[in-house]
Amino acid sequence: MEKKILVIDAGTTGIRAIIYNHRCHILSQAYTEFPNYTPSPDRVEQDPNEIWDATKKMVNQALKALELRLNDISCIGITNQRATTVLWDKETGEAAPRAIVWQDTRTAKRAEELSSVWGDEVYSRTGWPIAPVYSSLSLEWMLNDSAALRKKADEGKLAFGTVDSWIIYRLTGGASHVISASNASVTGSYDLINNQWYEEWLSALNLPLSLFPEVCDDSGVIAFTDENVIGGSIPICGVIADQHAALFAQGCTEPGMIKCTHGTGTFLDMLIGDQPIIEPSSGVCCQIAWRKDGVTHYALEGYAGCTGSAVQWLRDGLKIIDSSKESESVAQKVPDNGDVYFVPALTGLSAPYWDSFARGALLGITPGTKRSHVVRATLEGIVYSVRDFIEEMENISGYDVKSISVDGGASQNDLLVQFQADQLGVEVVRPRNVEATSLGAALMAGLGSTMWKNEHEAFAVHRNKTTFSPQMSEEERTELYRKWKVAVERARGWSKV
Repeated sequence: MEKKILVIDAGTTGIRAIIYNHRCHILSQAYTEFPNYTPSPDRVEQDPNEIWDATKKMVNQALKALELRLNDISCIGITNQRATTVLWDKETGEAAPRAIVWQDTRTAKRAEELSSVWGDEVYSRTGWPIAPVYSSLSLEWMLNDSAALRKKADEGKLAFGTVDSWIIYRLTGGASHVISASNASVTGSYDLINNQWYEEWLSALNLPLSLFPEVCDDSGVIAFTDENVIGGSIPICGVIADQHAALFAQGCTEPGMIKCTHGTGTFLDMLIGDQPIIEPSSGVCCQIAWRKDGVTHYALEGYAGCTGSAVQWLRDGLKIIDSSKESESVAQKVPDNGDVYFVPALTGLSAPYWDSFARGALLGITPGTKRSHVVRATLEGIVYSVRDFIEEMENISGYDVKSISVDGGASQNDLLVQFQADQLGVEVVRPRNVEATSLGAALMAGLGSTMWKNEHEAFAVHRNKTTFSPQMSEEERTELYRKWKVAVERARGWSKV
């Protein structure tokens, strides 16, 4: 019987369970969304129990489609949204409050306050500027908001983790409280220099070390599922954060190789080798790409937190498109943006600005502006957001970007990908399968279970690709980007006005 890998892909808006064979072909998959709660403009929350319930249902659906039981699976891989903060009771196993999602900005003022004292020190150790995306700040907020939770935390009765930690905890019936190295490095709590939880910083935030999970490799035998919970005892052999999974799936295994994922947000990651490069003045993040066989590989990252979700806003908020996919055909109805610029800072600006108080801005509207101009400006805003930090990544890494691999749902939009090639002046390569996060988790799990002997064998499957080459003059590229920079300045600090 051929070996099979079950991947649990726990994204920001939903859960996907996918079964791959040993050639990385998808045999079955099941997907469902779960609610995101926004009780106020600065808050984004999820119910961990709803995430777990969705996980169980999708796993069962994916298995049922092939008439399989869990014990027919060779190993499990997990990939997940990063930095979302989950807190649960060690005694009951129940989630405490709702999880605070990585897009949440309730800790913006706290981040600003801490930056004036701890900014460069924390950046130089964690690889990230102090920002609301920090799980450590969300965790501090949770404990300060509830005397009961604070008491339990001080007594060592609570457990913290990101979504990977929570799913593993539930899959193993509470036997494992772990986090993968890639996920740990994006919590704003991990010391990249000393390769351990950043105890001095956590102490300053009054966060007991007993809250924190054990850090494990991203590939290897990490834990076993509990048969009483999920219907079988299967090794979990790959656990890797979503962007890092996509980087690996795109075959970016040599320093200087780069990928760009267009999802809820847009993330540009460059592998840099086995030593971190941390440059606080750049606004670019450094993180663990993955840890495998005890060897740590690092990556630089720039990201814009609200890009794909800005297109969703066109659909659900403005209601000027019926689906995200329709954005391409609507935008193609006009030859250009009509001098309209959209800064997708709906939840603030990330790299390289790190301005939690920025807000979305639509500029250049005239009586002749049509909905097509607005949609096109939104797609172009995604690309400009990437250009904002790619040059910084080149500067601090020493690598010149010649080609970028793209993935994620929005990468299927030809107009967006062509504009990315035009604005960045580089070749953009799109694989046939743009769902790279789940593939990366499958590869990590297969390698961790020794399904393949090495990376070369794992990557042996041929994948068709489409290449987009630059077609815009340098003069036009420069002028368009100049106006974008002006638009960004108009959007910055808006919620403080």
